[in-house]
Amino acid sequence: MTKRSPFRYFKTSPEIIRLAVMLYVRFPLSLRNVEDLLHERGIDVSHESVRYWWHRFGPMFASEIRKQRISGMKSSKWRWHLDEMFVGINGEMHYLWRSVDHEGEVLESSVTKRRDKKAALKFLKKAMRKHGQLEIFVTDRLRSYGAALKEIGAADKQETGRWMNHRAENSHLPFRRQERAMLRFRLMRSLQKFAAVHASV
Repeated sequence: MTKRSPFRYFKTSPEIIRLAVMLYVRFPLSLRNVEDLLHERGIDVSHESVRYWWHRFGPMFASEIRKQRISGMKSSKWRWHLDEMFVGINGEMHYLWRSVDHEGEVLESSVTKRRDKKAALKFLKKAMRKHGQLEIFVTDRLRSYGAALKEIGAADKQETGRWMNHRAENSHLPFRRQERAMLRFRLMRSLQKFAAVHASV
């Protein structure tokens, strides 16, 4: 049975849709910036079309990239660098948890309202379901990590140190640039979706 194309009802070519979504996610551009860039290349689409394409196809593109990347990254020396960052949503503080591997690739992200053991445990279990077991977890000194790793029986795999987690901290910078370009987030759901796609692209 032939698999139907997800682009079958769209007049715009898949290549242009993919380009628009990648521009929006990969670079610190607003929807109107993407509209202007495409217009300069002779492609007449509105920023609302780019918004719709991003919501419709962004997760699909991210999944394709993630599958290709993860299959070639796993090794006996696979290390995860875990870190969390503050993100404001409508004036309220939320936390974006992220795991980065030893090559600097973002593997997983999760948004929570708290930064406690329960939130850390949920994030770790989600990441390990997708990517399996590994040898080393590099974290900062947040106690939530230690408590969560102890509960899943991986306390002996945790490493902490002042300078050991720069790889995760540096991975936040592209996200911060994009956050400013998008004028912040208004919903947890939107933040979670964007963080997942942005990490892969």
